[in-house]
Amino acid sequence: MEKHRILLVCGSLRAGSTNEAALLAVRDGASSRTLPELFTGMGALPHFNPDDDTEPLHPAVATLRSAIGAAGAVLICTPEYAGGLPGSFKNLLDWTVGGGEMYGRPVAWINVASPAAPTGGADAHDSLRKVLGYAGAEIVETACARVPVTRPDLDADGTVRSPELRARLAGVLEALADRLDG
Repeated sequence: MEKHRILLVCGSLRAGSTNEAALLAVRDGASSRTLPELFTGMGALPHFNPDDDTEPLHPAVATLRSAIGAAGAVLICTPEYAGGLPGSFKNLLDWTVGGGEMYGRPVAWINVASPAAPTGGADAHDSLRKVLGYAGAEIVETACARVPVTRPDLDADGTVRSPELRARLAGVLEALADRLDG
């Protein structure tokens, strides 16, 4: 059986982000049928400018598009910032619109917002849904999940400590892999 390549994209540049911790738990709990890869190049992307969306592409943009193109699906975990998507993550998404790599690509997300968050991250995920629509992505609703992960849920090294949380996070990847199985 061929392994499903799934690109994991964190919408936060913050060191010790609970979003990144969740994706690392997803990666570490992956089954033998998936090959999850964490994209780490968001901070290197230039500011989006349609005039620059031509060959030769900036190397960071080429790397992003290549990573998306090589993946069977994309799993996103992003925080909400000021009622929407963080600017650096929106910039990443803007670079995906013109390339076409997201078109028809199955995409899901994990919302790790604390229950105490003003909107529970709903505004960011509403924005994400809209932008992914423009990019032509296929949102896999059965793989989109709210799994709150807070700082007390992490060990000193930033690892999600609860086996229950780790299993729930890994379950999201399995749901996305189920979509790839057909």
